[in-house]
Amino acid sequence: MPFNKILKDKSYFKRFQVHYRRRREGKTDYVARRAMICQDKTKYNTPKYRLVVRITNHDIICQIVYSQLDGDRVLAAAYSHELPKYGITLGLTNYAAAYATGLLIARRVLNLLKLDDKYKGCEEVNGEDYSVEAIEGQPKPFMCILDVGLARTSTGARIFGVLKGACDGGLNIPHSENRFVGYKSTGKHEGELNADVLRKYIFGGHVADYMRHLKDVDEKAYQRQFSRYAKAGIKPEDLEKIYAEAHKKIRADPKFVKKEAKKVEKHKYVHKRKLNNAQRKERVKTKKANLAKKAAAAEEE
Repeated sequence: MPFNKILKDKSYFKRFQVHYRRRREGKTDYVARRAMICQDKTKYNTPKYRLVVRITNHDIICQIVYSQLDGDRVLAAAYSHELPKYGITLGLTNYAAAYATGLLIARRVLNLLKLDDKYKGCEEVNGEDYSVEAIEGQPKPFMCILDVGLARTSTGARIFGVLKGACDGGLNIPHSENRFVGYKSTGKHEGELNADVLRKYIFGGHVADYMRHLKDVDEKAYQRQFSRYAKAGIKPEDLEKIYAEAHKKIRADPKFVKKEAKKVEKHKYVHKRKLNNAQRKERVKTKKANLAKKAAAAEEE
């Protein structure tokens, strides 16, 4: 059988070429993005809001974003590094911190739109699924869709902890309970959410359990891994109280306070004036006199 060489011409590469830089870098899924930002023609120029959640090694980033022809616009943002203001000083990237950050972005955007008094969300956190309902004769609840980016949407992921916090905070986000921690599948499209397990994770119960386990098994490993907790005097039984108080403080004051930029005084460089001939000669004489004085003092000693 003769060998047939497969020719890949310009038309082939033109069709399979990746045009967008962020797609080449593996940063954006444009199939998902296109579906999230496409708006109905009957809603021309009406913002379609997304709850963008990104989790780094040291921070949880939540933003309410809408798209325009020239790029995205951020309506409001919340970060887990703001949580120390509300009493959560450690574990700023765990599931409980994700829930608190989601609650913060929800209360912040509703406060910005003057809807926080009308839609207070689920004030008693019991772990059960909650969806806000519209009030008759009042503006509809703020609706957005979850944007997870390239993160894996596995059951129990922290991204859905943010989603749970945002829903409990009063945002209308279409979702299903089958990705919350504590959900157990019993068959195809069938399952049940264990509200007690979800509540435990919201209040840091899983961290408390691990702290107790590690302390009983290996004291040195506990002191090494939870040294900052020990230094702050935080015990496993204190975590639920810390998170419960933080939720109350977030609801009481979710506003973002911008820090004043530090004023840095610019150093003004002053050029030295050039010395004339007489000044240079006088300077040389002074140097010679000083050297002579030092030499005479050294001889006397």
